[in-house]
Amino acid sequence: MKTRMTELLGIKHPVMCGGMMWLAKPELCAAISNAGGLGNLTAGNYDSKEEFRLAIKETRRLTDNPFCVNITFMPSVRITADLLRDYFDACCEEGVTALEISGTPIDRQLGPEAVAKAKASDIKLIHKLGSVRHARHAESVGYDAVIAAGIEEGGHPLNDDVTTMVLTPRISETVGIPVITAGGIADGRGLAAALVLGGEGVMMASRFIATKDCLANDLIKEELTHRQEYETTLICKTLGLQMRCLKNVIAQQVLDVEAGQGTFEDVLPFMVGERSKEAWQTGDVDMAPLAVGQSIGLINDVPTCAELLDGMVKQAEEILERSHAASG
Repeated sequence: MKTRMTELLGIKHPVMCGGMMWLAKPELCAAISNAGGLGNLTAGNYDSKEEFRLAIKETRRLTDNPFCVNITFMPSVRITADLLRDYFDACCEEGVTALEISGTPIDRQLGPEAVAKAKASDIKLIHKLGSVRHARHAESVGYDAVIAAGIEEGGHPLNDDVTTMVLTPRISETVGIPVITAGGIADGRGLAAALVLGGEGVMMASRFIATKDCLANDLIKEELTHRQEYETTLICKTLGLQMRCLKNVIAQQVLDVEAGQGTFEDVLPFMVGERSKEAWQTGDVDMAPLAVGQSIGLINDVPTCAELLDGMVKQAEEILERSHAASG
């Protein structure tokens, strides 16, 4: 399945992994890339430039195929502005295939010269965003592609709250660079829909958690196969930093604090990264806000990444062929 996304990134399947704290590490990244997709190494998992550089090298040891790095430019207690620049510099020095940027655009966070530096290092810049206006900006400053991330996605969707179904065609009719669809995607039906809507491929994160190659505890993988699409919630919306996560005990506690007019400092003890890191490791689904999207309603098994991607593409091709035959 060739699209502008596969041509831009040099991959077999038009499917990439999104950034995932504590999970998108060399093992999962390489498994996705070896399966023909674009694996994701999330920079925020690492506490220093050299630790992150070692992770890039370890990923390269595990795969010869292209992979991307996620750098999220959002407020963080642990990740400083200097560390964010260190991540970027390491990517340029190591020549990774692509950068998936979320949050503040890289030209505003690191300066316009960062775009030129990435291009000089032959790195493709991809911005995950949730609005047409942000897509226009990304194209104007030199991004190579954008990810149209609808409100369905896990993590931090833009508070415009526009759905993937509307966002993908709106952005694809507005910009000339490739558009990748994210939010609510978990199978070949979503991939086929993205292509029909004007996308060139898809980005998934939640679906990759429920794979044999992910480091998450098996108890959480099993939990996701039983949860339904309505079992996520948006927390921190009143604080201007909304997050879609699994409905669980701690998410409700955060919502209760918000309902009582609590501040960011009041919810911070529930949100610290070490909580989610331990939850993914131990399988305690009520210990932390676990970033997952509404696509969990479509997850009912735990395949390998290779089985997942091969099955997705086959299903998408069959759907598109049937559609073409019916219309012709």
